[in-house]
Amino acid sequence: MQQNNFADVGSTVQPHQEARRVNNDPRANKQKGNQVRRDRRDVHGWVVLDKPIGMTSTQAVAVLKRLFNAKRAGHAGTLDPLASGGLPIALGEATKTVPFVMDGRKRYRFTVCWGEERDTDDIEGQVTATSDQRPTREAIEALLPRFTGVIEQVPPRYSAIKVQGERAYDLARDGEVVELAPRPVEIHHLTLVDQPDNDRAVFEAECGKGTYVRALARDMGRILGTYGHICALRRTLVGPFSENDMIPLDQLEALCDRAASGEGSLADALMPVETALDDIPALAVTRADAARLHRGQAVLLRGRDAPTSSGTVYVTVAGRLLALAEVGNGEIIPKRVFNLTGLTASTGRNERN
Repeated sequence: MQQNNFADVGSTVQPHQEARRVNNDPRANKQKGNQVRRDRRDVHGWVVLDKPIGMTSTQAVAVLKRLFNAKRAGHAGTLDPLASGGLPIALGEATKTVPFVMDGRKRYRFTVCWGEERDTDDIEGQVTATSDQRPTREAIEALLPRFTGVIEQVPPRYSAIKVQGERAYDLARDGEVVELAPRPVEIHHLTLVDQPDNDRAVFEAECGKGTYVRALARDMGRILGTYGHICALRRTLVGPFSENDMIPLDQLEALCDRAASGEGSLADALMPVETALDDIPALAVTRADAARLHRGQAVLLRGRDAPTSSGTVYVTVAGRLLALAEVGNGEIIPKRVFNLTGLTASTGRNERN
């Protein structure tokens, strides 16, 4: 895997060049006065963007919302501008499943530059401490078990954590001293994969919700008798979404242009809403029961084939996602009902690669 080049950090995102309007343009441009207005439409599914360096997560959501003319969109976990890789973006009814992705594991490949600590714990910050010491490979590998499992971690000063109603990064930018309390995080795996030179080390980490890789680099540097900060970062896994599911922005834009000329469909870029629910049991119901659940009414479980387990399930009817529900006390209680009328994933995207 190639390392990231941070020469592009802070660069602006080039606006998407609108395709020439034709009759079957899925973006449905309409003229209103001197401005072009595009009708928003119902689009449901996931797009796992391979986010480029220099783009914020908010910018990425806005770009995809525009490309699909989607009424609703949101992401499942912020990825810093300096980072590349997997940014799952939920469109339409998929936004109801965002918490299931955010609670899943994340995997990162990152490079730590030794000898400097920075106020943001990454390459974008100001240098706050330096050291001429450099750790050996043996010293690094001996340290890794201390950062595996459930550990206490102090989040970076520049983070989105709220302190008395304010974001920590806003307070830090205003010059306030932000003292964040340590909190438990879980790191499932942490591996040293390369050491290109004495100044850099490349790691892979798989971790749970709330883990800051920047803080990991900072803390390892301190214990090793030097200092450290992140100088390259790529996310390769978010919940059920891996690198195989990612699609670069230029490919999305090219697909949008082909769809505008009738040579393809944006549905080809979508993954089904239920992809986010891979770890949840599925429960099929009859059309009669589906009608009740769709109205928000509970359904009694009957017959010897009725499930005996309890907990969260996703309900399907005729192979189509219907609702998120709780099973217990002999009944199915709908919690979130899906209305998948509109553009959804192509049939071929219903099976994972």
